[in-house]
Amino acid sequence: MERGRTGWVRVPVGDDAARWTTRKKCLRVLVVVHNVTSATRLLDVLPLFDDDLRVQLLATCTGSSAFAAGTAELLADVGVPVLPWDQAAEADVDLVISASFGGRLDAFSGKLIILSHGVGYTKRLATPDTGHRTPDTGHGSGPGPEPAPVFGLAPSWLLSDRGDPLADALALSHPEQLERLRTACPKAAPTAVLAGDPCYDRILAARPHRARFRRALGVRPGQRLVLLNSTWSGTSLFGDDGDDLIAALLGRVADEFPVDEFRFAAVLHPNIWHGHGPGQIRAWLDRARRGGLTLIDPLHGWRQALLAADAVIGDHGSVTYYAAALGTPVLLGAAPLAALDPDAPISSFMREAPKLDPGAPLAPQLTELLRRHRPLSGPAEFTSSVPGESAARLRRLFYSMMRAPEPGRPASLTPLPLPGHETGTVTVPLRVLSRVLGPGEVAVSRWTGTGPDLGAADGPELHLAVHEDTRDVDRLDLADIVFRDGTPDDPRFGSPSLWTSEVLRRYRGCSLAAYVTGPSACVARVRGEEPVRLATEEGEADADPAAYASALYAWLTTDGAGPVTGRARLARVVADGLVVRTGDRVRRVRVTPLVPPGG
Repeated sequence: MERGRTGWVRVPVGDDAARWTTRKKCLRVLVVVHNVTSATRLLDVLPLFDDDLRVQLLATCTGSSAFAAGTAELLADVGVPVLPWDQAAEADVDLVISASFGGRLDAFSGKLIILSHGVGYTKRLATPDTGHRTPDTGHGSGPGPEPAPVFGLAPSWLLSDRGDPLADALALSHPEQLERLRTACPKAAPTAVLAGDPCYDRILAARPHRARFRRALGVRPGQRLVLLNSTWSGTSLFGDDGDDLIAALLGRVADEFPVDEFRFAAVLHPNIWHGHGPGQIRAWLDRARRGGLTLIDPLHGWRQALLAADAVIGDHGSVTYYAAALGTPVLLGAAPLAALDPDAPISSFMREAPKLDPGAPLAPQLTELLRRHRPLSGPAEFTSSVPGESAARLRRLFYSMMRAPEPGRPASLTPLPLPGHETGTVTVPLRVLSRVLGPGEVAVSRWTGTGPDLGAADGPELHLAVHEDTRDVDRLDLADIVFRDGTPDDPRFGSPSLWTSEVLRRYRGCSLAAYVTGPSACVARVRGEEPVRLATEEGEADADPAAYASALYAWLTTDGAGPVTGRARLARVVADGLVVRTGDRVRRVRVTPLVPPGG
């Protein structure tokens, strides 16, 4: 090997590595990363080598994926030595693990294990270029009358140029995949190993933490979390080969769902993120995000969001199938059966699952989905035939391939981490509908879009509530309520009392300013009055406190509140409190004068 090749790693492999390496006798495990998508499965299994001083992990990138963006950054975060492809091909390694068929995987010296990076092998993809083995060269049916082969099961994927099995072991999660493998590529069938699904096992192990994941996503008691999930390609939910479903869905989310009763989040395939660019995705979904849509990290956060969801609107991707396996209600927005193996269980699921009617209102469809939901048996049965066993089975496979004894401790996967807290702050102007139901009792619903029709004579009163950080700055001069959120001691705003005073001076048409100080309280100031604190009696974060401010405004200004007017009405609510209804939830809110410093 020539000394000092540009870009080649010198430690722990490379020219004269023994001179510089501290641990010289390690087994070498090379992880082959095709793109960020395949890396998600590799990250699932790397902890199986934790605490073993006999193993040195290495990584390389195939460079063969059309979705190369984000891969270098991911590998840097993993923190193991990354070898250039040519060096990896020359290095002496004991085991090679890949979660894709990209690149010349027959170039390495060690035993090769290939894992699936989804729910088995289900999609049709165009035959790879045998010189580069690039599985992302096509999607859906191939050219001509013959359909494209099934990715991961056809000879074009599984056999080397010599006609031998490419992998020494092909890890499968269910025997049904082996049956399809025997039919599609009998030569590769002897390499199959039933090893379970580590991704699914991590999801199952985290089920007891569902409530924590919901709180992390800012989902409050009584709210429904709906997950919009899309795989990549023009035929996906996010794609635009046909009707632009995602654009229609986002408009209906704003117009049909009150923000205090529903939360929406989006899980987009890594190939969407890194194909178009994370900044572009955020730009495309800017108004939806300002309306409360949470964009889920496609690498580290999607499984937690899946566990937290009450319903999923998805397509033919693996995440939708995982949702169904968990028993979560699924509404299919896109189901291109031609892109799937007709014999795969996911195809049966796509034929049987409820379908989204893109021309009809979404809210009734979701209501009907939740009311009539009965989990289909297929997804839970076929996702893994050995749930909870993948760690033990995969580690046994890895070490047997290296002809090394396993560590004495039980094999285990890393628990799903608790994501950072998402506030779900809405900064688009809110159309607030309120109805006074009785003394101190107000029903409030807040909408980022049009909301329901106000044509009825006994319909609710309407007011406009606008976050101070809104991008629609022209609406601040028209707002009945201006609000914001922050810590009560944030020096940039002086204090909630000072901020509310400044807002009422700045926006002369505003009648009430509200500063949300925490998950269950806010400080509100009515024009001409001293500030008051609104907080739930139980102190629970079960509603957005800005909704309490809207209820206070409605009580003070609506004719239906009764004969008491002006300051006396505020005094009554200070004495008796408020009852605030949002959807089916009822909350008692204390209204107390804010004691000034030193007062």
